[in-house]
Amino acid sequence: GAGWPEPNDQAAAMDPVKLLTSDGTEIILDRQAAMVSGTIKSMLGGPGGYVEQEKGEINFPEISGKTLEQTVQYFYYKLRHTNPSSNHTLPEFKIEPESALELLMAANYLDT
Repeated sequence: GAGWPEPNDQAAAMDPVKLLTSDGTEIILDRQAAMVSGTIKSMLGGPGGYVEQEKGEINFPEISGKTLEQTVQYFYYKLRHTNPSSNHTLPEFKIEPESALELLMAANYLDT
């Protein structure tokens, strides 16, 4: 699919992180993509031994599954297109107008 890594792309190297949403959706993504979020990065890597660090699981009771899915797609988009040595034009990251506000609030909370 668009924006998602191909199966077996780096399956052996994948270090999965599970995100849980307000409506019970579980999203599993690569830790490298999750680290695009400053909030997730500090939960998984910061001092203090968060429960999230041990389980590799983070609960977001205030974010819906649809919104978090789009946010995760953006993590992969940003990971794929962030290359300081290249100055190519980024392809557009499409956002539906009706979900823009919720996405903006989620992105702000997740520090992306």
